[in-house]
Amino acid sequence: MVTVAVLLLPALGLLLFTMTYLEDRLFGDPDPPRHARRRHLRLLPGGSGADHRTGAGRASDRDAA
Repeated sequence: MVTVAVLLLPALGLLLFTMTYLEDRLFGDPDPPRHARRRHLRLLPGGSGADHRTGAGRASDRDAA
């Protein structure tokens, strides 16, 4: 009887490890999708209508009206 218990111990340990691993993968928090990475905004100075070489189109150069 002791021999059977000693022979079953590694199998039960492997079964416990496998079940824990599968349970963590199935019921754990999912990772965010690969395409949902945080992206940095690349803002252009002066907005979309500005001439970047001369600095035209800045808010301080525009009229209020």
